[in-house]
Amino acid sequence: MSKTSKELDDNSPTKNDTKDAKVIAQLVKDGRYSVPNLLNGVYAELREGVKIRDQLTKQLAIIDGRIQNLIQRYFPEFFDVFKNWNGKAARCTLKKWFLPSEIQTLTPEEMLLTWKQDVKRGVGIKRAEELVKQAKKSAGLRVGTTFARKELEVLMEQYDLYNKQLKELDTELEAVVETIPGAQQMMGIDGLGAVTVALFFAEVGDLSKYSHPQQLVNLAGLSLREHSSGKYKGKTRITKRGRSRLRKSLYLAIRPLVAHNPAFKALHHYYTKRPERPLKKQQSLIALCCKLLRVLYAIGKKSCEFDGSKLLESLPKESLQVA
Repeated sequence: MSKTSKELDDNSPTKNDTKDAKVIAQLVKDGRYSVPNLLNGVYAELREGVKIRDQLTKQLAIIDGRIQNLIQRYFPEFFDVFKNWNGKAARCTLKKWFLPSEIQTLTPEEMLLTWKQDVKRGVGIKRAEELVKQAKKSAGLRVGTTFARKELEVLMEQYDLYNKQLKELDTELEAVVETIPGAQQMMGIDGLGAVTVALFFAEVGDLSKYSHPQQLVNLAGLSLREHSSGKYKGKTRITKRGRSRLRKSLYLAIRPLVAHNPAFKALHHYYTKRPERPLKKQQSLIALCCKLLRVLYAIGKKSCEFDGSKLLESLPKESLQVA
């Protein structure tokens, strides 16, 4: 705030220690500052755990991209047969015959027999025939193959290691978050997982420090801002000020809720289909993120069970019947 307030007195962008001290003192005197929410106890533990989780997730994404890049260079037709390299049959293929030159020497029957040792369902002779066909006409690189295979082995081992660590960390986070009042009731919401609840508490901390759910909305940067002047009316957008990780986790959580939770599904349908001022899909999801924050706030404060019918009390009965 001192950066945006330093020009109020002298209308100058000059910056020095004396001026900074004066500006900060004036802001403190006027009470124009906010106290940071410093976490402690179990909430601090969760934040550190979530930080590790973010790092593991980023590493997995990086390695996934490197594996895809490697496959695209040496066997680009691989993805015409398999949509994802991380499926059971696809992984089995990459471990045993990564290069098209290796696949060309096999018959579809031999390949299928090898697949069946690791994969019980989802593979057939047609897929094996297609893979052999694609390998014979592959336009992939034919040089540097020895260390290309070595690189793939290293990357897949790293991916499996990070994936294992991520699963272990999620288990530990779930064990920690279950000790927080209201957390188990939150995890009882259909479509909401333990990791999302852990992310929520890692960002907001102790709910007893908040007196109103709107404070959580502001913390997540989901409060609305308006840009208008005179007759000009700009678009209303969210501020995006606050905890970006909280905002991201809410958005990722609301999508499965809209798909699987009857209450949130009905709300989403009403918001997007109501006769007056219907929301766009994205606007509805943001509104539901705010609604989810209020729900979590109430459950955390009261340690009560989630009741979806209360969310729908204010909606017209006709819209509920359609939904």
